[in-house]
Amino acid sequence: MTTIAVLVAPPRPGLVLPRLAAHSPLTETECAELYAAATRDVCRAAVDSGGDLLVNYRPDDSLPAEYADGDAESEVREAVAPVTEDARFEVQVGETFAGRAGNTVTHLIESEGVQSVAVTTPAAAFLTRQQVDEAAMKLRRSEVVLGPTTDGRVYYAGFREPVDFEAAFTDPAVQTLTDRALDAGLKTDFLPYRPVIETTADLADALVSVRTRRRADRIVPKYTADVLDDLDLVVEPTAGGYTISR
Repeated sequence: MTTIAVLVAPPRPGLVLPRLAAHSPLTETECAELYAAATRDVCRAAVDSGGDLLVNYRPDDSLPAEYADGDAESEVREAVAPVTEDARFEVQVGETFAGRAGNTVTHLIESEGVQSVAVTTPAAAFLTRQQVDEAAMKLRRSEVVLGPTTDGRVYYAGFREPVDFEAAFTDPAVQTLTDRALDAGLKTDFLPYRPVIETTADLADALVSVRTRRRADRIVPKYTADVLDDLDLVVEPTAGGYTISR
């Protein structure tokens, strides 16, 4: 099975989901609660799939000074604890997201002999066990498997071979990563589209998705959905998309 590396930050107000805190009705504290819940849902998908879960967290000395006061490992462990106590926890190494993701993938494949590694984040709250399993199957036939979402972003990036990770997640990340894979002569495949939660538009989409899926008695990301329910937000259509209010 694939090793699923979930790249996380300690769920501290102001540090996580900053675009939501700045442009939605959510407070920084509510964004931190939503981020912790999404972390649980992503980790649960990895655990339920039978893959090896690696929680790759940012240590305090890598954070901006205003957010570096605490015990990052303990906070991340607390966020994951309701899902599993058997996860492997390791510090992220690198100054950029691409660098940290690349260091993780390269180390696991080249130094530990792991057959395939996938990188994801708490933004991928809607990731399911079935998709993790599907990706693992695709990685048997292709060296790189990507999960696309809106605005050219990715919610999942799986590798059997490392690529050139320098700025590899530059927008549009799905195109940049595909180009890096093809430049390295690696066969590339894709997962179905899934939503993420990073921006206000993402939040509106998540709210609509959770509410409609619950009404239809379909699966939702449990922890994320519970937090969204408690926020008591109203989504209304406009000419340019949606607005969110309380």
